[in-house]
Parts: sequence; C-alpha cells; structure tokens
Amino acid sequence: MNLQFIVDGLLTGSMIGLGAIGVTLTYSILRFSNFAHGDFMAWGTYATLAVVSAIGAIFGKVAPIGPLSFGWPLVVAVIAAMGFTGVLALALDKVLFARLRAKGQSIIVVMASFGASMALRSLLEFLFTSRPAYFSRAIQIAMPIGFGIRITPDQIALLIVTALLVFGVHMLMTRTQTGRSMQALSQNPALARVVGIDVAKVVRVTWLIGGGLACVAGVMIGILVQIRPLMGFDMLLPMFAAAILGGIGSVPGAVLGGLIIGLAEAAAVQLIGAEWRAAISFLILMAVLFIRPIGLFGVRER
Repeated sequence: MNLQFIVDGLLTGSMIGLGAIGVTLTYSILRFSNFAHGDFMAWGTYATLAVVSAIGAIFGKVAPIGPLSFGWPLVVAVIAAMGFTGVLALALDKVLFARLRAKGQSIIVVMASFGASMALRSLLEFLFTSRPAYFSRAIQIAMPIGFGIRITPDQIALLIVTALLVFGVHMLMTRTQTGRSMQALSQNPALARVVGIDVAKVVRVTWLIGGGLACVAGVMIGILVQIRPLMGFDMLLPMFAAAILGGIGSVPGAVLGGLIIGLAEAAAVQLIGAEWRAAISFLILMAVLFIRPIGLFGVRER
C-alpha cells in the first residue's frame, strides 16, 4: 500500500484544522454556525495575492527563500492579510451579526451568515473573476523520505507553520486571561457575565483569531493547489465536521478533527476513488452526531 496519502492527509487536515478553530470558537462563544467562515479563507487568500502583486510591482521579481517556491513578499503579505481578514470578520459582526444576536433570534443569525457568504463570494468573483490564480507556478521536486513517501519543501514549511500557529493559539487559550475568559464564556455564558468578563472584548478576539487563521488556511491551499473564489466554500463542510468531531470549543480538538478528516479523505481517494472524497466529511459528521454529539474533547454546558 502506498503511504503517500499520509502526507496528503496531514496537509489537508492542517488546512481544515486551522479553519475549524475559527468555526469552533465562533460556535461555542457566539452560539451560531457561521457559514461565511469559508469565504474569510478566500478573501484572506486574495488579499495576500493582492499584496504580493503590489510588492512585486514595487520591488520587481524577488528570489524565493531557499528551496521554497515563494520569497519574503508572501510572508509579509500573509501577515498583512491576516489582519485584514480579522478586521473583515469583525466588521461583518459589527454591521450584521451583532445586531441580529441582540434580538435573540439565533436561526436568523445563521441565515444571515449564509446570505453574507453568498454576497462575499459573489463580490470576490466580481473583483477577481472566477479564473484560478497562483502564488507561484514554479515546480518543486518532491524529496523521498522513506516508505514510498515524498514531500516538497513547501509542504514541510506549511506543516511547521501550522504546528506553530496551533501551539500559539493553545498557549493563548490556556495561559492568558483573555483565553481563560474565552473558555469561561464558552462553557457558561451566564456565569461568565455575572463574574464581570468583558464579553465585547472576547467577541472581538474571537473574530480576529478566526479570521486570521482562516486566512492562513486559505493561503496554504493557494500555495499547494490554486486560488479560486469557491475555495473556502469547498472547505466549509470539512471544517464544520472537524469542529464537531473535536468537540465544540476545543482548539486541540478542532485541529485533531481536521487531521482525522484530512487523513480519511486522502485514504478514501487512494482506496475507493476521488469521487468519494466529498462524502467522507459528511459521513464522519453524521457518525459523530449519532455516537458522541459532544465530540472527542467537548464538554456539556453547565
């Protein structure tokens, strides 16, 4: 059996897991499923592409970093685009979601997020067209690492970046007052308000983290595959499945759920055919809802 699917699954799972962190935080703290989250990925990726193009126009062609397919402009662009995507998510909440949440109608908020998703996607397609775009067209030679597995320098770099980001978010959630406030609000909103937690601040941080990580996940897709307006929408079901599998509110759970789904999808492509890939996330989601609705690391609300 060819074990190449392990690398493919880990990479796909990393993208899903980073996106699922925003999904799980939004659902646990704000109590609604944000269908626009996938479009934050696409907007962040196109923002990164726009900044890279602007830097290229100013400084000309820039040599890549070592064996990677990209140079320092992409690094700078990702940092800028993470901020942009976080602010975009925050602005959408301020203009739309917060006003509807104040009315206490959660189903309306969900439907509004679905409408916002379509509007963001259509606007993105209007601005950049539906033609695929790429950060680089350079072809990388995959290096053999044993057992029939091959990996490129870009893939190694992105796995390292994912691990660092997940570690950073985990430290934020467990070692800072803001993170502990987020966990408290997630587990018991009423009690969190009674003890004086700044809910508005927690909401702002939630959107900024979710938007920033969605941007990185989208850029990973852009580096390894291609950039399209529908790229985030295609990842929406796997991200929700990962968030539910890991347990709503659990950052490590969302990442682990993403890795499980990524590996399952890659294995399905190799064993039963690529046409079944999209069904894997749905099957895992249904299994979790039937067997353990709170997920692997979820806790019941008190």
